[in-house]
Amino acid sequence: MPRIEALKPEQIPADSKPTLDVFTKNIGFTPNMMATFAMSPIAFNAWAALFSVMSKALDVKTRDSIGLAVSEVNGCNYCLTVHSYTAKHMAKLEPDEIILARKGHATESKRDAAVLFAKKVIETRGKVSDTDLASVRDAGYTDANIMEIIGLASMYSLTNFINNVSDPERDFPPVTPAGSI
Repeated sequence: MPRIEALKPEQIPADSKPTLDVFTKNIGFTPNMMATFAMSPIAFNAWAALFSVMSKALDVKTRDSIGLAVSEVNGCNYCLTVHSYTAKHMAKLEPDEIILARKGHATESKRDAAVLFAKKVIETRGKVSDTDLASVRDAGYTDANIMEIIGLASMYSLTNFINNVSDPERDFPPVTPAGSI
């Protein structure tokens, strides 16, 4: 049972409605997380703007893999369902690649470095080691790319925290709970 109820369509604040309508149109339905998050137009629209810009960072497989790794670290089962779905259907990751991403790795070496770095950023609260930083650089990421990895990890953490607090009803196919893989 949700700890904070998702808003019904008629309850959506006017300042959140245009943004929510775009997501609903693109996804084909209104996810419960967004119907909950939208109760604060300030927080929801700020996140949506960040999401829009960050969707241009790196490539879709790396973005979704980072989302999976971060959501696993933060124990967000709702986001794990979302990212598992998008990783399969949009990023075209295979099921074993999804599990690997949840563990902070990837099959391709460059993506592996980014996903592992994002995981370490969250685990260490940004206090990564010099070796961690050197590893992601050695994989071919520029300092600008590193800022993008940190930005993605932070953006995914925001939705993880929103969902861990509110506990919306799941509206994507279930996955094995965090910590059980």
